[in-house]
Amino acid sequence: MSSFVVHRDGRAVTAEDLAPLVFAGHAHFTALQVRDGRVRGLDLHLERLRAASVEMFGRALPDDRVLSHLRTAVAAGPADLSLTATVYSPVGEFTVAPPEMEPRMLIRTGPAASGPAGPLALATVTHERFLPSVKHVGEAAKTHLLRRAVAEGFDDAAFVDRRGRLSEASIWNLAFWDGDAVVWPVAGMLHGTMMGIVRRQLERAGVPQHNREVTPADLPDLAGAVVMNSWTPAIAVHRIGPHPLPQAPAFVQLLHRAHQAEPLTLP
Repeated sequence: MSSFVVHRDGRAVTAEDLAPLVFAGHAHFTALQVRDGRVRGLDLHLERLRAASVEMFGRALPDDRVLSHLRTAVAAGPADLSLTATVYSPVGEFTVAPPEMEPRMLIRTGPAASGPAGPLALATVTHERFLPSVKHVGEAAKTHLLRRAVAEGFDDAAFVDRRGRLSEASIWNLAFWDGDAVVWPVAGMLHGTMMGIVRRQLERAGVPQHNREVTPADLPDLAGAVVMNSWTPAIAVHRIGPHPLPQAPAFVQLLHRAHQAEPLTLP
């Protein structure tokens, strides 16, 4: 059984299917980890795909069809895998699709992943993503800024908006610890599915959480920071720009426990 498949609308793709997409940059996606054929936060992934499709294409695929495509792709691979589901318009870029045209879905699976071990050092970069609430493709800036940060001796880049607020990192959400509560930064950003999972499980566990603006000047007063995405609920961050941060293992473990509390469900 292959650990890597590519499907379009529930069928194995051909070279002819993929050729128009090689240089495409107007699409959105969700990325998830499958374990034992199951997924955490499936409702959040469906909600993300639905909302982003309405934003970008004016209409969304029905959830039952999305789930059917996901099931087909998961069944074609091993029990544990990574999956990326991308939604795009069949007319491509630089044109207007007729209102009755439904978007298409492209699914790619590959080996399961859990992200780097950390702790990480993040460079601070002034950057604001276009349509920050949408997980869309065609973001050359993120790879460029990541590589520039690595060339400067960091592991990745954290974004600071024009108001001086920390928002997110290249492919990560940020979360902070003030010693008593989890602090979620307030700025224009993608609200990740892992963030959604962790937040609702922390709420169920009665763990205090605050939403507030966080600037680089606030970092010396914080007791820890992490990055999270579909790979992992928490990788410690030990430096953001020139500011060192405690690795806060108890904070990291708290977020991992919250993730584990989210049930695995079948697509």
